[in-house]
Amino acid sequence: MPDIDPAKLAASKAAIELVRDGMRLGLGSGSTASIMVRELAAKVKVEGLSLRCAATSKATAELAESLGLRIETLDEIGWLDLTIDGADEVDPDLNLIKGGGGAHLREKIVAMASDRMVVIADPGKVVQQLGAFHLPVEVLAFGFEATQELLRRALDDLGLGGKPVQPRRRGGDLAVTDEGNHILDLALDAIPDAPALARALAAIPGVVEHGLFLGICSTAIIGRADGSTITLGAGGAEEV
Repeated sequence: MPDIDPAKLAASKAAIELVRDGMRLGLGSGSTASIMVRELAAKVKVEGLSLRCAATSKATAELAESLGLRIETLDEIGWLDLTIDGADEVDPDLNLIKGGGGAHLREKIVAMASDRMVVIADPGKVVQQLGAFHLPVEVLAFGFEATQELLRRALDDLGLGGKPVQPRRRGGDLAVTDEGNHILDLALDAIPDAPALARALAAIPGVVEHGLFLGICSTAIIGRADGSTITLGAGGAEEV
């Protein structure tokens, strides 16, 4: 395994302290979430916990199962007590941009089917305003070019005209998500009105889901390189 980022490890260790025996958990995707899954698996072995887990991507499911965690479908579990996931950006109100790994559709479904969503991240993910990270929009293959044009028009209406709408590629081909869709990345630099943008994206028929997670996250645990953490929540920030 490559060297583990100490900030991501600190956030992961703090998050799994929230896990209790018998919980139904949502396991996120991405580099930080993969560290959390490994730490969770170790905790389960040491403490003998009985957990039911739903994964937000095929990659997370494969990793979790290889480490001995019990993975079921979300429909089999029905509802989750807690989802722990990473984020590409976190603002002071705990709004997020997610989807750098292309799993934001499943991630949002799992998060919304949970009593609580906790985000784990390193300090570089904390921003004052969302948008520097490209906003991923998952779209159907059918009408791909038309959807791309509708996105441009929606951005024009919001005063974001001229911003790139870039098809995501892997190995020269259009990237394909776990659900068989494609992704368009919006290079916006800044998002002055995230709720308005979310509404505009949701109104486009070819859009399956976007990476704006607004009002979904209840707590963000930000790890530091020295192993300490800051917890961001409704009551402000708390250092540990």
